[in-house]
Amino acid sequence: MIDTFRNIFKIADLRKRILFTVMILGIARIGTHIVTPGIDTAALANIWQNAQNTVFGLYDLFAGGAFSKAAVFGLGIMPYISASIIFQLLGAVWPAIQRLQQSGEEGRKKITQYTRYATLALSAMQAFGVAVWLESQNVVIAPGFGFKLITMISMATGTMLLMWLGEQIDDRGIGNGISLLIMVGIMAGFPGAVNQEIAEFMNDNRTLLQELFLIVIAFFIIAFVVALTQGQRKIPVQYAKRVVGRKVYGGVNTHFPLRVNTAGVMPIIFAQAIMFIPNTFFSFFPESETMIWLQALLNFDSVVYWIIYGLIIVFFTYFYTAIILN
Repeated sequence: MIDTFRNIFKIADLRKRILFTVMILGIARIGTHIVTPGIDTAALANIWQNAQNTVFGLYDLFAGGAFSKAAVFGLGIMPYISASIIFQLLGAVWPAIQRLQQSGEEGRKKITQYTRYATLALSAMQAFGVAVWLESQNVVIAPGFGFKLITMISMATGTMLLMWLGEQIDDRGIGNGISLLIMVGIMAGFPGAVNQEIAEFMNDNRTLLQELFLIVIAFFIIAFVVALTQGQRKIPVQYAKRVVGRKVYGGVNTHFPLRVNTAGVMPIIFAQAIMFIPNTFFSFFPESETMIWLQALLNFDSVVYWIIYGLIIVFFTYFYTAIILN
């Protein structure tokens, strides 16, 4: 394995792409520590201790810890994913979008342009909702229209920059830019989780046997996910023979590799992006009892949340698999 990594860095073009990707991911991590102007960080840290087990804590996981700091990258890349979902769904029901999807490279560029516009609009709306929520939590130094405007500009710009960074990884890096940004954001919380487990063990809240059990369970889960991702069914395909003159062509036996999990992790990401939208809307009305009740109903520790979440995952699995196979 060590020799494999050494050989990777011997290839000049691949080495440049890897180093470029690492640099872009580093820039993305820096943005998670730049706090939006006008925030009382000490008060926000106190508030966040009670919000970690809500849907906001889950959103913070996807945002790489930037949401809990009210950073300029606080919205993460989720508005872009939401915009992509919208246009993929529109492609199934709107003939104009269908024609663009089927018109080759030019159509793809047009859809990408529309997706960027939708990302800007969604991120601005979500940033406004975040600003209203922050003001309701009394963590804003000077609440009012000025703070809302600054928050909208800062967070919307941060999301657009993240989108651009992801595209740069696709073009000049190793690819899968958006997925890498999400992965690095989630992995950023790994050291903190390890420290928390060590603290639990040192404080005698967990025994050594319990910690070893958690490690074994984590290992088997990772192994199962890898096996499921790599698994495929080989469907036999036989090409018909053709006789041209005195020569016989074709008649080759091959196979079509049908992956067990064709859609991959995208349905889960799409479903999570959809589940964040209602809570963004609820944040516009922090004093409404109805909205507070709905927010509690759709909190990620409620049964209703997981039922809806599961149904959306099933829907997007069928939908995304159909797109890939077609």
